[in-house]
Amino acid sequence: METEVPAILRARETIAPERFTFHSSRMRMTHVTPEQLKAMDVESDRCAMELSDAHVDVLGYACLVAIMSMGLGYHRTSEERLYGRTVENGAPAPVVTSAGALVHGLHTLGARKIALLAPYVRPLTQTVVDYLTHEGIEVLDYEALEIPNNLDVAAHDPARLPGLARALDHADADAVVLSACVQMPSLGAVEEAEQLLGKPVVSAAICTAHQMLRALGLPAVAPGAGHLLSGAYAQAPLKSGGSTSGE
Repeated sequence: METEVPAILRARETIAPERFTFHSSRMRMTHVTPEQLKAMDVESDRCAMELSDAHVDVLGYACLVAIMSMGLGYHRTSEERLYGRTVENGAPAPVVTSAGALVHGLHTLGARKIALLAPYVRPLTQTVVDYLTHEGIEVLDYEALEIPNNLDVAAHDPARLPGLARALDHADADAVVLSACVQMPSLGAVEEAEQLLGKPVVSAAICTAHQMLRALGLPAVAPGAGHLLSGAYAQAPLKSGGSTSGE
């Protein structure tokens, strides 16, 4: 979140007049386990309050699997609750979760069938698959890279991802998720993967940036970030429900 989302916004600044500042507040989590993810999510209310002190215009919740491990459809609950924290703090701002953004990004692309890569251990990756299935997105194939340490996730070489994606059963997929995790870097490999696979390729970070730009009322376009941010979906509507009532 602290590398790829700002990189996408910087790329957008080369073609559009808006300028952005980026602020972050951290929830602790060192190993990607259900127990640490649950404890991490508890800290999200504190983070929303801290960031709303700065009167930010939009908040992004960065851990996809922390949301998905809390139960089906939980991104809507989280977004509304955290938006409520910003209202209580006198600085209302819409909230985008990476989990909800991935769901909405795939729906925006019209992707009913996908293949995906995730850094998580297999049971957590299955949680992601079940969550997407509940949202009407069929996962035809997936690869769980089984990297439990969060720093190791960040150190994974994105150059490996196009080859890993090609090995998936993606022939009937409408899109491929190159990284179902904002911690695992993939931005630099997305356009290569699109050329290799011949179909749209997204990541949790790209979908999050798309939704944050739409929550700001801005065209969601940025060079070098794949088909979703190519301009074809620059004016796509925000997700229904959730916290965007605060816009």
